[in-house]
Amino acid sequence: MPPTNPTRRQALTDAAIDLLAASGVHGVTHRAVEKAAALPPGTASNYFPSREALLVATARRIVELHHADMDRAARHHHTDTATPPTPPTRASLTDRLAALLTDALLTAATTLRTRYRAIYELQLEAGRRPALASALAGLQDSSIGLTAGHHGALGLPIPAEAVPTLVTLYGGALFVLVTTPVDLVNRQLVEPLARAIVGGALPDPGGSTTQ
Repeated sequence: MPPTNPTRRQALTDAAIDLLAASGVHGVTHRAVEKAAALPPGTASNYFPSREALLVATARRIVELHHADMDRAARHHHTDTATPPTPPTRASLTDRLAALLTDALLTAATTLRTRYRAIYELQLEAGRRPALASALAGLQDSSIGLTAGHHGALGLPIPAEAVPTLVTLYGGALFVLVTTPVDLVNRQLVEPLARAIVGGALPDPGGSTTQ
């Protein structure tokens, strides 16, 4: 029967996330994860019988952490928005969404840098491992759903058809930022990227947004 200690299992997958970011997917082995988690030899193979099982479990842990962060951010912004927002103009919508994306990109590329470097490593490996691709499949779809709900709660009327483009452009910008030296990542670098994402994702001013 497989071990059922969730704390130890989480320690192993969290160690794997750190190794992915530091050494790439080839640095994630059972013994390397055990050493990083300060656990005895053989522990990882008790929980994950193969290296692929270890990578899949790590992907699921990342998805879990990502969802928790998005839920936390949504609750935080919902609390900060005490009064119902007035319908935005095109300019105010662009400014508010760009500010939101700037903060999100800065946090992801600095505070959460390790996790997102790990995500990109896993996404590249997923092209060669169907089981890993399946574990990561829900990340994009759930990001789209959570993003749409988050923006709705903030009174940002982003058309549903624009959200997938927004998420895709955000992911591309974040890849650039997590592969840029961290000491060069600052608000001056990120804000123009956020504005470009908004400009590329939102419909033109002739659309339905209030002018």
